[in-house]
Amino acid sequence: MLHAVFLVPLFPLVGFVVLLAFGRRIGEPVAGWIGTLAVTGAFVSACITLAGLANQPAHARTLTCSDACGTGANAHSFFTWIAVDGLHITAAILLDPLSMTMCMFVTGVSMLIHLYSIGYMKGDRDFTKFFVYLNAFVFSMVVLVLANNLLVTFVGWEGVGVCSYWLVSFWFFRDSAASAGKKAFIYNRIGDVGFLLAVFLIFSKTGSLTYVTIFAHSHLLSGWSITAAVLLLFMAATGKSAQIPLFNWLPDAMEGPTPVSALIHAATMVTAGVYLMCRVNPLLALTHNAMWVIAIIGGLTAFVAATIASTQQDIKKALAFSTVSQIGYMVLAVGTGAYVAAIFLMVAHACYKGLLFLGAGSVIHGMETEQDMKRMGGLRRVMPWTFVTFLCAWLALAAVPPFSGFWAKGEILANVYAKSLPLYALALLTALFTSYYMSRIFFLTFTGKERWKDPAPDGRPAHHRPHESPWVMRAPLVVLAVLAVFAGAANLPWVHVGTLQNWLAPVFGHRLFDSHESAGLQVGLAVADGVVAVAAALAAWFLWRRTVDRPGLEPTFLQRVWYWDNLYDALIGRPGQLVARTYAVVVDGRIIDGAVNGAARLVRATGSGARRLQTGFVRNYVLGIALGLAAIIAFMLSRTWWS
Repeated sequence: MLHAVFLVPLFPLVGFVVLLAFGRRIGEPVAGWIGTLAVTGAFVSACITLAGLANQPAHARTLTCSDACGTGANAHSFFTWIAVDGLHITAAILLDPLSMTMCMFVTGVSMLIHLYSIGYMKGDRDFTKFFVYLNAFVFSMVVLVLANNLLVTFVGWEGVGVCSYWLVSFWFFRDSAASAGKKAFIYNRIGDVGFLLAVFLIFSKTGSLTYVTIFAHSHLLSGWSITAAVLLLFMAATGKSAQIPLFNWLPDAMEGPTPVSALIHAATMVTAGVYLMCRVNPLLALTHNAMWVIAIIGGLTAFVAATIASTQQDIKKALAFSTVSQIGYMVLAVGTGAYVAAIFLMVAHACYKGLLFLGAGSVIHGMETEQDMKRMGGLRRVMPWTFVTFLCAWLALAAVPPFSGFWAKGEILANVYAKSLPLYALALLTALFTSYYMSRIFFLTFTGKERWKDPAPDGRPAHHRPHESPWVMRAPLVVLAVLAVFAGAANLPWVHVGTLQNWLAPVFGHRLFDSHESAGLQVGLAVADGVVAVAAALAAWFLWRRTVDRPGLEPTFLQRVWYWDNLYDALIGRPGQLVARTYAVVVDGRIIDGAVNGAARLVRATGSGARRLQTGFVRNYVLGIALGLAAIIAFMLSRTWWS
């Protein structure tokens, strides 16, 4: 059963190749079904592998390929990729509870989003190309989470990056989409510099890039080197997982089709940075300073993004900033050593945030591409399926008990409380904003006056009556809604057998932070979480159920993303343009081109002057000879006279 793990990356790879070679001939909708079946095959293979891994004793659930890549039962290797002197890299799999958990929700959610996309992308001129990119992305993400060494992880890391670029700018004929794709690509490349520098540093100290070997020789990374390695890897994570200071590419990435937002920017790619930090947890345990940096960045990102989400009018951008905030919670958990809590929220978030984006896509589909929540309202009556499923996702993300987000986020808050009271206060305040902005989104979209019947203030006409999505889009919504409600059962605090905590224990071992909180304190913290969530939801209901005009609650400062883009434009963009213009005009135009053109003018002037000596008249040449002879005689006589 464990050998089925080889099929997990193989299915989406085969789907990608088939669609790339024959997709145009196959056409719509068969190409979509082929892509969906390929990812379904990966999910089924992951389920079979999970069953096989669960049958192993807890201490034997880490199956990997050693540096020598032997041929025993534990050698899960495809081929030797690089063998140069001391560098030996195999394309090999690390199968353990962490990678298996990632594979399950990556392939499961991806399967549902592929199915949804068949309906959402119907009639698009590049329907087949879209599924080519989706299959390539799933393959790259699976490679990332199953790799047994840093270099193969980096291959998957770059694979999801380039697929993200293709998908964000999928409608490239829009200038906004093309710009958003470039912005996402550049921000992620900045982070990737940190990944590569960390790879070089770790190899120079340990002589290996394989995780098991690095962890076994982690004592060779000490002092500045371990802190530098962890912070460089975290730099890569801030790019991929959209954390401060590299977070503001994610909202612009909403220019891509909505299934892209659900797949890449909610459920899978943006969690890659959190996964990477959890994967290298033995290194994090050696540097407390770096962990504090990670925790603080995660807490600040969660708070900043939550405040911004509270003021957005575009439904997808509001959900995008929500994603940034929720990933910030996961990073905060990693920084406090609460790795299981981070993975727990990651799994729950994949369910309800994927559902939120697909629900938003259903609304946009029914509203004929409208994304402004202030032009919606009253949709519960015309889109009942979308309304009910979105309701489940709203309550889950708002952390209203007993929905999944309450348990997942509550575990993080409890761990942070035991680690740092200031960070806990910041996280609890963020939870207040989270429930508020999610409630605002829900009320503006589904309740109140049917504003889609009215012309827009900018002169756009009223919408035709919105319509519910087809079954191929509704079915994934229902499945994800069930998961959003019940995913919290994966790690309930009073269950001691079969929980996510026990499943992941072999990966994190003694490095898990134990808060040692009493039962009474845990109940008190849970009550505080629930009260904050319900109070914020009630406040949003009171403020937004009947009106859309509250400028005092939507300050320009927050609508403009804390002027973060303006800051980068002032500090980097405009100075960069000035330097570029200076080099273009002065260095290139005057110095380099001036030197080349000056040499050409000198040669031309010399040639023009010398040309006058060639007149073609014999008398001129005789005169020249006579003058030259006279000059020579005069020179000789002068020498004789002076001597």
